[in-house]
Amino acid sequence: MPPPGYLASLRRICDRHGILLIFDEVQSGFGRTGRNFCFEHEDARPDGLIVGKALGGGLMPVSAFIARRAVMDVFGPGSHGSTFGGNPLAAAVGREAIAVLRDEELAERSRVLGQTLLQALRAVDHPAIVEVRAKGLWAGVELDVNQVKAKEVCLAMMRRGVLAKETHESVLRLAPPLVIAEADLLQAVDVFREALDEVGGARSARCAG
Repeated sequence: MPPPGYLASLRRICDRHGILLIFDEVQSGFGRTGRNFCFEHEDARPDGLIVGKALGGGLMPVSAFIARRAVMDVFGPGSHGSTFGGNPLAAAVGREAIAVLRDEELAERSRVLGQTLLQALRAVDHPAIVEVRAKGLWAGVELDVNQVKAKEVCLAMMRRGVLAKETHESVLRLAPPLVIAEADLLQAVDVFREALDEVGGARSARCAG
């Protein structure tokens, strides 16, 4: 995750040099970080926005490009298109997914539960943990690869019924559903702790042997 002020700095640089600023919020958008879109944390409004994944509500793949009128007016009728662009079913699904996010206030729910997740992860005491970063229900745990590999921890978590994703070798990423119950969220952290102990202990034993 970029440091605080990074996106706002990008906005200022682009404004200064007349550069279009386009954010890819395919993963971070639609409530994932505790706001509707991640750029809202710094009020760094882009000229264009790429969205997807959650826009399909888990039902079908949908993506979209959103931009201010001055950008979109570059395209005239018939100048740009795609085979499935504007698919009626996809558009209906996307509209309903946005309605659910709004009506059930899932971005706010992500913000509140995200604080719980961050506190719980930071309470895990293990020498292999280098840093815990999070915005909303999107967290990354930086691990010391000399002690454990993120993928090994993910596999140990999977054996216990919790899915997580490694990024490179050193980061374990958690992105639970925005509708997750707090008890399930805390259980996932407990599973992470158990998996970390298992993998760390096994590696220590191999090194000692």
